[in-house]
This record gives sequence, structure tokens and C-alpha cells, in this order.
Amino acid sequence: MCSPLPAPPLGECLNAASPLQSTPPKGERRGGRYFLFCQGDILLTKEGTIPCGDTPPIELKPWEEVTVLKHSPKGGAGRGLLVGLLSHPVTDRPDLQMMPLRKTFHILSAEDYQLAGKCAELVYFHQNSKFCGVCGGEMRWQTEISKQCKECGKELWPSLATAIIVRVTRGDEILMVHAHNFRDRHYGLVAGFVETGETLEECVQREVWEETQLRITNIRYFASQPWPYPSGLMVGFTADYLSGEIVLQKAELSDGGWYKRDNLPFLPDPSSIAYRLIMDWASHD
Repeated sequence: MCSPLPAPPLGECLNAASPLQSTPPKGERRGGRYFLFCQGDILLTKEGTIPCGDTPPIELKPWEEVTVLKHSPKGGAGRGLLVGLLSHPVTDRPDLQMMPLRKTFHILSAEDYQLAGKCAELVYFHQNSKFCGVCGGEMRWQTEISKQCKECGKELWPSLATAIIVRVTRGDEILMVHAHNFRDRHYGLVAGFVETGETLEECVQREVWEETQLRITNIRYFASQPWPYPSGLMVGFTADYLSGEIVLQKAELSDGGWYKRDNLPFLPDPSSIAYRLIMDWASHD
């Protein structure tokens, strides 16, 4: 069972005239698309698409409606996206299905997958920002992606956990590691969260040293990727080996080493930036 959101005070949840909304105003809901979540799963049609129409695909309680995104790339005037958190998964509708968000990478378009990730992050933000961290007052939606305390006026936006991931190469070899928290036997790249007060490049150097005791050089930006599990941003880099012998950080890594193109281990899921970094290297001699 999903953790239901507490119902807002009667009369407040649909007050479209108020600048601080507990739930989206009714007039903005019609004719849109519905990104509805439960226990990490998203609701899709049987065909594997995002539900859309003049009304939600299932009856929603007021407290299950999280926010409305008014500007959808696929929506015209008067259309938007309703983001919701269901109290129970949908199991009794043959025309609908619940699916883990990660798996939708292989089903949804790239645009819809990224949009679903944004909506999932807004659900996470909503669940973790019920009350003000300054005065304890109730936090209400101020814009479609931010909240404001109704007592002291403190504003709050979703925060991102920024992490780096780096492809380290040595001649025709690539450094790959297996972490204890990986769910399967795949190998990935050195990665870690950015700490307060350090640059992205400093984080790259620190993480490689902490996890492998290697020194690197020629750090270059590759690409970035939203990672809504639950609310992250992966920033990808490449770097060249400089010196040292691999000494794994046993608290985090179970294995690691240098691999050539013809003996790569089991690779990460194609939805990850790690896969893109590896395949970008593997495709060039």
C-alpha cells in the first residue's frame, strides 16, 4: 500500500483564487496527460503510453493530486500534466498497468521518459516538504514546481543530489568497477556525490582516488543526465590515467580492474549515462 497524502483542510484544496495551493485548481486539469505514481511505479495504458484525455484514467481523491505542470511540449492551450501519488496501485483495470519507472526507458519515448522522471521528482519533493524547516508551518504550492510556507513565507524548490561519473582510460583499457549496491552483476564506472565546497572536477579526482587509489589527468566534461531515483543529476566526465596501482575501496566496491574492448564485463542498463560513456569509448578504436 502506498502512503496516502493527508487531505488538506476543507475548502482550501480547490481555492483557485489563492496564490498558495494545496492541490491544483480544477480549471487547469481538463484535457491533459496524467503522470500517476505508486510505490515507485508509474501508471501506463495497456499499450505502454502515458494516459491522456479530458478526465483522469481513474478516479482521484483530492489528496492524490500533487501538482499540475501547465506547459507540456505535447500539450496545446488549456492542456497540461497532472502529477499524482496514488494511495493504492491499480490492479483491477485490464486497460491499465503499473510499471517501475526505470523500465519505462525501454517503452516510452525519450521525451516522455524524461518528463516522467521530472514528475517523479516532484512527487518525492512533495512527500518531503509538507512543513517548513524554519517555523514548522504548512508548505503549499506557490508555482508548479515550488512551495512557500503560509506562515513565514519561506520559499522552497526541489533540491538535486548532484553526482559525478567518470570514464577513466589507460591506452586501450577502461577502468570498470562493481559496487556492493549494484542490483545485478554489471560493472560500471567510478561515481560519487559532490560534496559541499568542491568543484565537479575536484569531486572527480577525489572519487577516483578514494575508490581506486589512482591519479588521473585531462578531466573533460562529457554529458549530464537527470536521475530521478529519487532526485539526482549525474554529470559525466572522461579522464586519462596518470599513475598508481588499483587499490579498491572495499567498503563500496567488490571488484574492479582494467578492461579492453574485446573483454568487457556485463554492462550497465542502456538507460544510464554509464552505458553511454562506455559505448562512446567502445565504438572508437
